[in-house]
Amino acid sequence: MTFMRMFWLTLDGFLTRVRPHRERLSLVLDAIVVALAWQATYLFRLGFRYWIAERPTYDTPVLLGLVLLYVVVLWLFGVPKGMWRFSGFGEIKRVAGACALAGLLGATAVLMAHLSGIPRAVLALHPVFCVIGLATTRIGYRMLYEHMRGRISGSARETHRALVMGAGQAGRLAVAGIQHQGFTVVGWLDDDAAKAGARVAGIPVLGPLSDAPGASKMHGITHLIVAMPAAHRAARRRALDIAAETGLHVLTVPSSEELLHGRRVDEVRDIEPEDLLGREPVNLDEHGIDLVLHGKTVLITGAGGSIGSELCRQVARFAPGRLVLVELSEFNLYSIEQELGRDFPQVELVRLIGDVKDLQQMQRICATWRPQTVFHAAAYKHVPLMEEHNAWAALRNNTLGTRNAALAAAQSGAERFVLISTDKAVNPTNVMGASKRAAEMVISALAGSHPGTRFMAVRFGNVLGSSGSVIPKFKEQIERGGPITVTHPDIIRYFMTIPEAARLVIQAAAIGQSGQVLVLDMGEPVRIVDLARDMIKLSGHSVDDIRIVFTGLRPGEKLYEELLADNDTTLPTAIPRLRIARLSVQDSAALSDLLRFVQERPEPSDAEVRALLQTTVPEYR
Repeated sequence: MTFMRMFWLTLDGFLTRVRPHRERLSLVLDAIVVALAWQATYLFRLGFRYWIAERPTYDTPVLLGLVLLYVVVLWLFGVPKGMWRFSGFGEIKRVAGACALAGLLGATAVLMAHLSGIPRAVLALHPVFCVIGLATTRIGYRMLYEHMRGRISGSARETHRALVMGAGQAGRLAVAGIQHQGFTVVGWLDDDAAKAGARVAGIPVLGPLSDAPGASKMHGITHLIVAMPAAHRAARRRALDIAAETGLHVLTVPSSEELLHGRRVDEVRDIEPEDLLGREPVNLDEHGIDLVLHGKTVLITGAGGSIGSELCRQVARFAPGRLVLVELSEFNLYSIEQELGRDFPQVELVRLIGDVKDLQQMQRICATWRPQTVFHAAAYKHVPLMEEHNAWAALRNNTLGTRNAALAAAQSGAERFVLISTDKAVNPTNVMGASKRAAEMVISALAGSHPGTRFMAVRFGNVLGSSGSVIPKFKEQIERGGPITVTHPDIIRYFMTIPEAARLVIQAAAIGQSGQVLVLDMGEPVRIVDLARDMIKLSGHSVDDIRIVFTGLRPGEKLYEELLADNDTTLPTAIPRLRIARLSVQDSAALSDLLRFVQERPEPSDAEVRALLQTTVPEYR
């Protein structure tokens, strides 16, 4: 590092250290300028020969009074609150107004006190000299600051001032990239005691991660960057919690998983929901999955949805021989087909507009393409929407649709059928959950009548960022300036990310046996209100800026979700934290009655649907 760059960095460090005292320093400097302007006015009026000799004996008390008056008026006009490095015409207008008022009040006081020894021209010209002096100091500081910025970052414009949390290799690579993207990195924060007080890539290590709030205030930081991609999720979450307490905008480098998928370490991004999850992802049996998917024909229903589209991406990684996309929405089908065609050009895609409620269509699709593995992601899943006026639609799509897709898969000789279920199917309190529990019962019944196909279900909690989840809604509400709406202060949910959910489904296809429901150990549940507060803080706002409003539980909504029914037991699998639920014996006659009712009955009322579901799913309350 050159001597001049070190000089400018040192000057920048000094200016940032004094910035917390900006208003007091501004008043002191302004007072000095007002006093110097008084001397300059005398010099201009009387010349070098007389500018001292011709002053009255009370000139010094008058000067002190004027300085105090100017300081008070400047404070009332808010001039010390202005940031000198942004000084412009608006700031100069405020300074001129304050000087004009202070000059008028000062001249009036001197004349009323009959202090005739003070020249009238000095009283008249002093405010003008004050404006010139105060404006010059501000514009001069701005010129110096922009020159310093140009020497440090190569750009004269004001940059983002950042602290980087994590002085490892990833942090150094990130800094090398972002310094050309409008960021000035002021320092590192790192818990490694060996790095304390040292310089990494020419940038000082200012202290441990816990010093983030104090260091941010000291150095005028605008952004915190968490650069710890290889750290455990718990350590990353701790860093995010510390960063959130500063009230600044928090960014992060991609996680190690994102880096493996092609993201660059210098591509800093906003905090995403998965960063807040705080749980290590499940490690999968990649070899076992490859044996199931590689070179095979795989069919995915609901292929354009949030879970279905991620399933498509994950399956495409294992190079299936053919990927059959079944989707009711034309736009969603087009979107995922375009993405897969671009990212996985070697995979043959079959794009089909299809409806799982149509048994004959599903039978034709399966008979034509003969899938060996079917992932059934098509479902209605929004609890309040399905609860009111749409119970019949939920039952037909979620339960009958599952029966149609599973039966068509079995009849065409599919090896595996995987149903995507939900934690809301456990002791359900809403139509959506009850219809999904009935769907689990459907595949359990088919497992006994079609032994040639493995039928299994995967049950997990809320998926961060999926359509209908709270995350997109919270993001939108934050962008609008709030308020954020939460149904209840005590409501909790289990969360997982979309990629984690998709991988779990694929893993189930590889290890699941027919009739099983596989459950992910979701770890600790998350309070929704805490998630909302985290998102507010990490976006650079405070809970005072963006309010949280509690709206009350919606129809069919539970305070607490479960992953296993009370009378269930679980067995471990070869995959840590992935377990098998052994479900209670079901009433096959009631299930047959339900399916016959759905097929034969014209559209019934919501009350009739609920009554039938309660008969079929005894735990439905």
